[in-house]
Amino acid sequence: MSALDLPPLPPTGGEITGRSAIDVLGEQHRQLVELCDRLTTEPSRKLRDVVVATLSRHLSAEEQYLYPAIRKVVPGGEDLAARELAEDKALLILLQRVQKDQDFAELAAAVRRHVAADSEELLPVLTQMVPIEDLIRVGNRIEVAEEAAPTRPHPGTPSNPPWNKVVDPVVAVVDKVRDVVTNRTTYPTDL
Repeated sequence: MSALDLPPLPPTGGEITGRSAIDVLGEQHRQLVELCDRLTTEPSRKLRDVVVATLSRHLSAEEQYLYPAIRKVVPGGEDLAARELAEDKALLILLQRVQKDQDFAELAAAVRRHVAADSEELLPVLTQMVPIEDLIRVGNRIEVAEEAAPTRPHPGTPSNPPWNKVVDPVVAVVDKVRDVVTNRTTYPTDL
């Protein structure tokens, strides 16, 4: 039985493959800090758009899979997840402002706080309490959710499953159509 009550896997006769949620989120955090640092030293509209899109996707994926895992297995996880969701909402509101102005230092500081909270509090306890097979399965889900996530901040959308898993992909379609129409860059690899 899965520690996170994940649905059973079909019999494959082999190991579960992929990167763990810890590895996926760690890489995303490093990338976000690097992008924000770059944005504060070399501000441009294209880089700002990439930071906004990358952070929007990241927060959506965390809300869909990281925080429910924290709620499920960590003692006091409900309070931790609620605190992180409140901080994420504030970060999404800040992202909306960043789309309109050029003050990127506040965003960089907020991203560093987000990364520190995850890296110092959430991820270590998750590593201790969840088997690696489940962490890999959650990592796979986070990567898939990130691709189906909005590319713009939407602080008013639901932030808890199951509603965010339904609403975020629908909102993402609208965002991605807008991105194509406006020729907006949304991936770091396109910089």
